[in-house]
Amino acid sequence: MKRRDFIQQLSAGSALTLGSLGFQSFISNSKTTKITILHTNDVHSHIDPFGPNDGRNANTGGVARRASLIEAIRKENPNTLLLDAGDIFQGTPYFNYYGGELEFKLMSMLKYDLATIGNHDFDNSIDGLYAQLPHAQFEFVSANYDFTNTIMDAHVKPFKIFKIDGIKIGVFGLGIELNGLVEKSLYKETIYLDPLEVTQDMSRILKTEEYCDLVICLSHLGYHYKNSPDRISDLNLAAATKDIDLIIGGHTHTFLKKPTVARNIEGKNILINQVGAYGINLGKIDFYFDTDKNKSANGTSILV
Repeated sequence: MKRRDFIQQLSAGSALTLGSLGFQSFISNSKTTKITILHTNDVHSHIDPFGPNDGRNANTGGVARRASLIEAIRKENPNTLLLDAGDIFQGTPYFNYYGGELEFKLMSMLKYDLATIGNHDFDNSIDGLYAQLPHAQFEFVSANYDFTNTIMDAHVKPFKIFKIDGIKIGVFGLGIELNGLVEKSLYKETIYLDPLEVTQDMSRILKTEEYCDLVICLSHLGYHYKNSPDRISDLNLAAATKDIDLIIGGHTHTFLKKPTVARNIEGKNILINQVGAYGINLGKIDFYFDTDKNKSANGTSILV
């Protein structure tokens, strides 16, 4: 859906179609609560839109355009969360000059609710990442990076719980293996924990101990690795775990027009989404809950 058409649709008061993506359906005339999840990944310091001569990405992206979209969607549904799946930094001179300050300030202006940490977010070292935290008016989650012996200790949580209009939403973060991908001197004493084991623990805590109605994983593991199919990825994580409703991914710059419907270890449906890179697209997933907390969902990628 093009940005202009989408805004026109919202301004006309048109309701988005409730299309089930395989979640349990419920009676259409029952009272429903709608929760909207907006998300980005791998923006890589792209503040400005692409220019008219930038090939297939010409005249797309940019923080200002994304802000207009987000504002329109929040106006249509105030029950909205805005999340980012990592690699906020690195990719344009803005990062080289300002070290991430501008990215965090702009994300704060857009009122991001939560983000996880990607490998490129260490490109100015863990000390550089820490130095920019005062500019981020949102929190970070990463359950499989142990920052105990680093400057980031106590500044990153494994998960965060939101309560919106009677719906309890748990979000946890996962990061990719840094060894071999990032210089040790940049991430220092950060310890990488097995994301599969961590996910089993996180999903249990959020679902059976915290009684979350919706469990979301913010992942920077990558969608899938064709040449290494057994490598941990969002698809493999979904198949080996349970009690997750949505995986929002990053790292592989995979563009999905709509979320993938996968099966978890119990054969239940789980949504996986990723929206490419550079802020060209904004992911939008709507969850609908009836009075018994049964849920259905639909989702799309919106061109910015």
